[in-house]
Amino acid sequence: MQIRYLHTMVRVLDLEASIAFYRLLGLEETRRYDNESGRFTLVFMAPPGQPECPVELTWNWDGDKALPSDSRHFGHLAYEVEDIHAMCAHLMANGVTINRPPRDGRMAFVRSPDNISIELLQSGRALTPVEPWISMPNTGHW
Repeated sequence: MQIRYLHTMVRVLDLEASIAFYRLLGLEETRRYDNESGRFTLVFMAPPGQPECPVELTWNWDGDKALPSDSRHFGHLAYEVEDIHAMCAHLMANGVTINRPPRDGRMAFVRSPDNISIELLQSGRALTPVEPWISMPNTGHW
């Protein structure tokens, strides 16, 4: 018996804000499906060169009463980055709160516009810890 990863689905309240956030992370839209009769849109976004690893953004045109305020049972999405310090600086410069700064040069957490926890992990060895990350406190939860 074989199994193959397909995607991770998250419900979103504001499709354009969510697409913009995932683009800040470096993901690209790989496909989109608008269902007129079901009144929903699916947007698949994946890292460049990795179309087999998408996150599916599901947007219900009439709103989503089932969307919880904080899906803690979901856990998180995780992405490896080339330079965690540069990625966090880029996200901060674009208004994203760094919930768990990369004080150790290895790991950080941020939240999407829909409160999805995103783990960022440094590729290879941890970077040398530097400011502003060393003294930056945690913000909220992840």
